[in-house]
Amino acid sequence: MAKLPYLAELGVDGLWLNPFYPSPGHDHGYDVSDYCAVDPAYGNLECFDRLVDKAHALGLRVIIDVIPNHCSISHPWFQDALAAPAGSPERARFHFADGRGQGGELPPNNWRSIFGGPAWARVAEPDGTPGQWYLHTFAAEQPDFNWDHPEVGPHFEKVLGFWFDRGVDGFRIDVAHGLHKAPGLPDHPHAADDELSGHPQNPHAWNQPAVHQVWRTWRALADSYTALDGRQRVLIGEVGLLDASAVADYQRDDELHQTFYFPFLHADFDATTLHATIDQGLTATAGTNGGVTWVLNNHDMPRAVTRYAGGQPGATPGDTTLGVARARAAAALMLALPGATYLYQGEELGLPEVVDLPLTVLKDPMYHRSNGARRGRDGCRVPLPWANNPHHHGFSPPTTTTPPWLPQPTTWTELAVETQQATTTSTLHLYQQALTIRTNHPDLTTTTLTWTPTTHPGLLTFTRGTHFACTTNTTNHPLPNPHPHAQPLLTTHPTPHNPHTIPPNTTTWWQLPDPHTSESANEGTHSDRSPRHR
Repeated sequence: MAKLPYLAELGVDGLWLNPFYPSPGHDHGYDVSDYCAVDPAYGNLECFDRLVDKAHALGLRVIIDVIPNHCSISHPWFQDALAAPAGSPERARFHFADGRGQGGELPPNNWRSIFGGPAWARVAEPDGTPGQWYLHTFAAEQPDFNWDHPEVGPHFEKVLGFWFDRGVDGFRIDVAHGLHKAPGLPDHPHAADDELSGHPQNPHAWNQPAVHQVWRTWRALADSYTALDGRQRVLIGEVGLLDASAVADYQRDDELHQTFYFPFLHADFDATTLHATIDQGLTATAGTNGGVTWVLNNHDMPRAVTRYAGGQPGATPGDTTLGVARARAAAALMLALPGATYLYQGEELGLPEVVDLPLTVLKDPMYHRSNGARRGRDGCRVPLPWANNPHHHGFSPPTTTTPPWLPQPTTWTELAVETQQATTTSTLHLYQQALTIRTNHPDLTTTTLTWTPTTHPGLLTFTRGTHFACTTNTTNHPLPNPHPHAQPLLTTHPTPHNPHTIPPNTTTWWQLPDPHTSESANEGTHSDRSPRHR
C-alpha cells in the first residue's frame, strides 16, 4: 500500500493484483481455497478496503484476478466431493469420472495438463480403495469446475458481486477460454505421449461455445454496477488461443471489455514481424469496442530484456546490453500504439529474467511436473528492488531476517527504483516520460494508425493524427531518419545522437510539422476504438 504513490507517479491509471485469496500456494495463489477472503499472509479484508480507497484517491483503478476454471483441492466444495461417493451431487460440481482399463487404473481420457503429465488424478474413496479420477487441466492441486453444473455459475456471480461491492473496478479473468469442456470429455485427437499440454490445441478442453454465455452474464453484472454510479467496471480476459480472430470473439460488445494480445509479447524484434503482428491485432479487433490490449511482459513469460537478449531461463542471460536496448525500444513502440497497455511489475525498471535461481528455491509446478524439463516461471517473479542497499533491496523491512520468497540478484542494486529515480537516462524515467506523453499528446487520443512507407526493411514507422510519428529501428546499425524535419519527443537511446539517423535498436517519437508543409505520403490506415485503460 505504501508504494501506491510510486504507481501514480509512474503514470499508469490502474493496478492489477495477482491472487491474494487464501491458498495453499501450489501455483502462486492460482489455487484458491476461498474466493471471498484475503490470505492472512497479505492482510485481511480491512487492509484490502484501505488499499482500494487509497488507490482511488490517487486516481488508480483496482483490477483483481479471478480464477473460475479451477480452484484448490482445499476448497470446501472439493473437500466435500472427496468425502462423498461416486455419482454424488458434491462430485458433480467437478469433473469426476471412472478410469479406463480393467480396474479403472487408466485416466478417463488422454488429455494432458498444462504443467505436464496427465490432466487427471485418481482419488482414494472414503473407504480407502482406489476410486474415480478428477480433471485438472493445470496442477493436480487445481481441480477444474464443471461449468455445466447449475451451482457453479451463480457461485461466481456472487464472488464478483462481493468484490464489486468492496470497490474493485474490474477483474482479470484467468483462463477465460477454459471453463466449459466438450460434452463427454472425448480424447484429444492429436495428443502425443510427450506433449506437455493440449493448450490451446486441444479442441475439447478449450474455447467451447458455451463459455461465451458466461461472459455475457458477467458483462451484464459488471454493466449493472457501472449503471449505479457511472464508474466503469471492466472485464479483461486471458484468452490463450492462437487465432487472433477467435480471441477477438471474446470481446464482443456484450462480452469482455478487453483480451490480452499475446502475439505482440511473442513476436521477434524484427520490423517485418512486428508490422505483421500489429496489423493482425488491429484487424482482428477492428469490429470490437475493446480494441487491442498490448502486453510486452507478464507473470507467465521470461522477461523481455532476456528474451530479446537471446537468454534462456536456467541457462544464459544472453547479451543483456542488447536485450535492454530492444526492450526499451519495444516498450516505446507498444506505448505509441492505439489501444490499451498493461505493464508487468519491474518492466519499467528494465529487469531481466533471473536465469540462475537455485533449483532448491523453484516453486513453479511447471518445473516440478515436467521433471525439470521446463524451468518454469519463477525467474520473472522475483520481487522488485526498491532501494539500492543489499538488504533485500528494500523489499522486506530492514529489521527482518526473513528473505523474500525468491532471492534477488545482488546486482539489482543498480536497477533499484531508488537508483533509477536519480538519473534521467534510466529505464524508469523513460517509462514515466512515455506515459506522460501518451496521456497528454492530443494525437495519441485518436484511434487511427497510419503506416509510413520506408526504404529499409528494418525500419518500422507510423503516424497517429497529424503531428505524431513513431519510428523503430530493429537492426544493429543506424538507419536514415524518415522524418528529418520533425522534432524528437522521446528516444529510447540513452545518449544524444545524430538527428538524421535512428540509432540501432531504438524507438523515437516525433512531433511532426504541419502536414501541408512537409511529409504527407502515408498509407495503410487502421482504426481502433479501445478505451485508454492501462
